[in-house]
Amino acid sequence: MKIVKTNQLDPMYPSNFSSVLDKFFNDSFGAIEKPFNPAVDIAEDEKNFEIHVAVPGVQKKDFSVEFIDGKLNISGERKLEEKKEGKNFHSIESQYGSFKRSFFLPEDVKADAIEATYEDGLLKVLIPKKEKTEVKKAIEVK
Repeated sequence: MKIVKTNQLDPMYPSNFSSVLDKFFNDSFGAIEKPFNPAVDIAEDEKNFEIHVAVPGVQKKDFSVEFIDGKLNISGERKLEEKKEGKNFHSIESQYGSFKRSFFLPEDVKADAIEATYEDGLLKVLIPKKEKTEVKKAIEVK
């Protein structure tokens, strides 16, 4: 089994021409705080799934990680630095605002053992798999 990302409406990929125009004009005129989707890497080994979310500049207290009915929700907010006297920004390419990423997990995970850590701008969610038990039964031929 694999982890499946949910198909949420993504503001980075407009769904129609009107959305393309909205994105162009909003980006051109300095709309800074808007939803964004941080980059996510998903890995798997024999014992675990791992989800890595790249969100530098976010504090631990600004994350929420929940597992509800087979779906892992990761959300948070990256706040824009407050303007300081004497500092004028000429360009801001970093993304700020709130985000939410969701993943449907396979049934063979230990939901009560999911762990999340945040270090050096990377949120790591470790999702242990249930141990596979081999069912072996001799079947009599009649």
